[in-house]
Amino acid sequence: MNVATRAATQALRRLSFTFAADGSHAACLASAADGGWYAESWRLPANGPAIPTGLQLPGNRSESLRSQLVALPDGSVLLCRHDGERHDLVTLSTATDQTGRLVTAERPLTTIRMPGLRLLPLPAGAPSGPRAPVALALGSDTRPATTVWSLRADGSPPEQLAELPGLHGGGVWLDHTGALLALDRVHAGQVRTVALDLRSGTVTPLLEIGERSNDRLVLFDPDSRFAMVRSDAPGTDRIGWGVLDGGTPLRFPEVLHVAGMFLRPVALRPAADGARVALQIDHGAGSSLALWRPAAGRLDPLAVPPGRLGAVGHWSADGLRMPYSAPDHPAALATLDVDALLSHGPAAATSGPVPLPLQLAPLGSAGVGPGGPWRDTLLPWQPGTRRADPSTPPPGWRLDGSTAPGDGGRWHPAQSLELAGPAGPLEAVVYGGDAWLSSPHLVLALHGGPADAWRLEFDPALQRMAADGLAVLAPNQRGSTGYGVAHAMAIRGAWGGPDLDDVLYLLEGIAGQRAALGLEPPALFGVSYGAFLALLAAAHAPAEHVARCAVVAPFLSGARLLAEASTPVRALTTRLGGGEPIADARGPRDVLQLAHRIGAPLLIVHGDRDEVVPVSQSRSLRHELLRIGRTEGADFRYVEAAGAGHEVLAEEGGAVLHELLAGFLRTGRPG
Repeated sequence: MNVATRAATQALRRLSFTFAADGSHAACLASAADGGWYAESWRLPANGPAIPTGLQLPGNRSESLRSQLVALPDGSVLLCRHDGERHDLVTLSTATDQTGRLVTAERPLTTIRMPGLRLLPLPAGAPSGPRAPVALALGSDTRPATTVWSLRADGSPPEQLAELPGLHGGGVWLDHTGALLALDRVHAGQVRTVALDLRSGTVTPLLEIGERSNDRLVLFDPDSRFAMVRSDAPGTDRIGWGVLDGGTPLRFPEVLHVAGMFLRPVALRPAADGARVALQIDHGAGSSLALWRPAAGRLDPLAVPPGRLGAVGHWSADGLRMPYSAPDHPAALATLDVDALLSHGPAAATSGPVPLPLQLAPLGSAGVGPGGPWRDTLLPWQPGTRRADPSTPPPGWRLDGSTAPGDGGRWHPAQSLELAGPAGPLEAVVYGGDAWLSSPHLVLALHGGPADAWRLEFDPALQRMAADGLAVLAPNQRGSTGYGVAHAMAIRGAWGGPDLDDVLYLLEGIAGQRAALGLEPPALFGVSYGAFLALLAAAHAPAEHVARCAVVAPFLSGARLLAEASTPVRALTTRLGGGEPIADARGPRDVLQLAHRIGAPLLIVHGDRDEVVPVSQSRSLRHELLRIGRTEGADFRYVEAAGAGHEVLAEEGGAVLHELLAGFLRTGRPG
């Protein structure tokens, strides 16, 4: 058993939240300002705030972002570390050493070798005791087949319970004791939920709604047999509900189908007047929460603060607990009194977001105020108006464990607004207040992916830029997720096509407005795919439209990525049409062929162990810049982070890179 002395840390990023089946504890991966990920255990008392405890590893080791966690009822954490086909399972817990200090105890359990492995917690009513199972492990291989093991925390070998032909995902318990499990089986391109009896290892069909439909069980209450499902049997992917084996068909109410938004059932609470379901509604950069009561037949919005919810939750008599983050609130756990939020919800009707032409963007504090049509707008489906002071939490809402700045001040807020783009409105997350467009320094930030988006959540890199006096415009150009299929699919087979059009359109408008005020043009910043897009924009935009450009983990073209990346990355690139050429007046979307057209000062950052975009991509760009006569240290700077992977800004030493990026984007000095 390894033991590490615990040091007090202040987490700025948290992800992969999981709840113990009885709701007494939660766990997540956490990272402090200087990077380095570690497991965190949360105690969730019935009354009072949730309390996080960091479980740092011996020898200053860091957890991987790919590590899986299961929160156990005793406060310990079951953790699976992945290294290729090797999966090491350990438990982490707190203990007291001989001097009375609290320490972290790490206990190795077992190693499973399998191409893929994931963990499932057991239900609250499963047998307990020193030798009782604490979780299931589901392994998949290339046959394809899925093997199911039970795991114990005492270090005994895993017990194989079943081997199932085909790949199986999901995982919803059909009883309280851990004997019946619903899994989503993938077969011949079709997904359907089946029931696995862990006592016999046998599988029977559970959901078969249409002849060729994809049907998945999302939530289930074993006592009432109330179920929430997701299926495309109605013609499109929809949320439905019903009572399994109740003799009546499943229903797919129109109120649970909101065009352009993704509804996600996250928690179910049985009640005397029927089931109550908490639904997270994701649209664009933000998310909101609503209560679905089948007996009432309506979806009632809950007055949660603007930000981003965590898509998982646990609902008990103590309240609904969910992860939450906002630009000025690092990720933490929120506790919601649903009835209080429902009674204090907004009541008056309002319109949805209004596109804002750049010519109407506020240039100073006398611009459009907090009550204007573009600031802090509501989702189109949601009735009501915002409170006058959005920083004041609503009754029934409490956020525990969100880290404050070390200087005792406040984090910089951001807002969501829409700007008119060349083919329709574009939503953006914006730091810099009402006068962002007339800030002395402005950064146009481009997200990675491409199937990703900027969210209304805490981002350490953008927060560091804001702290350095930079305004930030982070748009979700075409290709971004969260705005419907057409917006996301616009760049399928056209990387650097419609999305580059959007970026160049924004650059032209912003640079023109700022030139009229005697201000420098915006700087460009991008990560991964966003770095590729930023380099293309720097090459194609007029020199007076870009002040400087900073890129992290860029690739040079879809074709070059296909030639050098790993098998999974090549498969994703092919699926998204990244290697298909674009035939238009701009020519090939190849940064190496366009390097001579990049005249703005350039900063390139790449981890030398990047498993997604090989560092050879940035090395080739550096060599090309030198070949065409650019001077390193004057025209550009190249930084290769030793030992860092693709998430170089989120790994150990990330805070130093945040400072480097912010300083370069403000001054343009590569040296």
